[in-house]
Order: sequence, then C-alpha cells, then structure tokens
Amino acid sequence: MQTINCNGKLLDLSTPRVMGIINVTPDSFYDGGTTISSEAILKQARKMLSEGAAILDVGGYSSRPGASTVSEAEELKRVLPAIENILAEFPDTILSIDTFRAAVAKEAVIKGAAIVNDISGGRLDDTMYTTVSQLGVPYILMHMRGTPQTMAQEAKYEDVTQEVLFYFSEKLTLARQAGINDIIADPGFGFAKTRQQSFELLNQLDQFQSLEIPFLAGISRKSMVYKTLESTSEEALNGTTALNTIALLKGASILRVHDVREAVECITLVQNLKSNS
Repeated sequence: MQTINCNGKLLDLSTPRVMGIINVTPDSFYDGGTTISSEAILKQARKMLSEGAAILDVGGYSSRPGASTVSEAEELKRVLPAIENILAEFPDTILSIDTFRAAVAKEAVIKGAAIVNDISGGRLDDTMYTTVSQLGVPYILMHMRGTPQTMAQEAKYEDVTQEVLFYFSEKLTLARQAGINDIIADPGFGFAKTRQQSFELLNQLDQFQSLEIPFLAGISRKSMVYKTLESTSEEALNGTTALNTIALLKGASILRVHDVREAVECITLVQNLKSNS
C-alpha cells in the first residue's frame, strides 16, 4: 500500500487521487481572479470535494510563464484566509499549500495545510527542506529551472526525461537527508520545458516509476494542450482529459486539475481497464 501521512490522515495512493486547484490569485493562466472572495473560494472547494477531490491545492503566487512577482506578505494575505475558511467549512479536507517559500509553507501548515507543494523543488528557498522536515508533512517536489519569470529561457536539454530523472535522484537524496519522509515527484510539465519536451516527458512518464515514490501529473489546461489543438485554455478540457488518461496509464498517482469530476472519471475508467488486463 502506498500511503502518505497528511497531519495524521493516511491517504492511500495505490489508487490514483485527484488534487483540485484553488488559485487565490488575480493572474493565473486559466482561472485568475475567479476565486478571490471567500464566497467564491468556498463555492469552488465545495464543488471539488463533492466531485471527489482528495486534496485541494491552495496557491497565492501565479507560476504561469512571465507572471508578476508577489511579496511574501501578499502571498500570506491571500492563502491564509483561504485555508482557514475552507477548513472551517470542511474540516476533514486535506489541503496542500502551493508555495516555494518556506515561511509561507510554515504558516500555512500551522493554519491546517497538510502538504507542501513546491514548484522549485527547494531551489528558491534553501530553508525549505529543513522547514518541511520540521513540519512533518508530505512534500511535492517539482522540476523547474529558473523562476516563473525566467523559465521559458531555460528549456534546453540533451535528453529531457533523463535530465529530469537525474534531478530527482539528487533532490530526493537531499530531501531525505533533511528528514522528509513522504515525497511526491512532479515532472513539471510546461515549467522550463517546450511543448515538444513536455510531450516527450509524458510519453516516457512510466520511467518515473523507477524513483519508487508516487508522482504527480499537472497537465490541466496547459499550453501543451491548447496550443497543440490551436484553441484556448477555456477550450482545453477534452484535451486535458485525454492526456490525464495517458498519465494514469503510465503510472501517475495524483492528477492536479481544474476540473475534478472529469479527472475522477478518468481514474475510474483506467482502474477498470487495469483490473481486466
């Protein structure tokens, strides 16, 4: 059984799970500005939980390419009330905090977040590993180069899959040495990767099973979907569903999505497929 300990709640990942995205930012690439008020945040949380989300991921710093920087104080101002409000209304919810700042991670966990989701894998804050270890929560370790402001210029690889796997082998050693027990890998689709590189990663995603830890696929409505289909992020649900299905077939344990019901349906269908293979 593949479980992670989320503030005393054991989450079994032997069956894949859905992480619903709650962006409390004005400038996210798909849903920026739509979940700012407490009413909108609770409405989104209620919908995602009712549709089967196992985790809600709260983020206050947009990581879209070229996004504006946000101060630590502003990030805290956005995420802490959202965490408090969601847990007041839905106290059994497993929340993750989407941040690359250790101080934000710490305050969010104090307020009740149970997972730290770090797009930088600890590169943008050298106290992140020790902080997460002290907090005793699971850590989602993503691959990215540069920052959200500069990552588009960093997409240069000889072999993207092998280089990302090597990155994880190094980072996992450091994170474990720091005392982090539950680690989830995120290849970082679209983060310092071209569309072609992201598809190459997805095609070889089953190689990430060699890490012997759960891994997450965050493909939802990204440019690898809508630019390939010559559409928009608003029209990218069907394409997202197709690529999420592929990620599941290649071993993904968590789907990080904007659209929970459709992702849950993907999991149900793929589980039925595997049970009859």
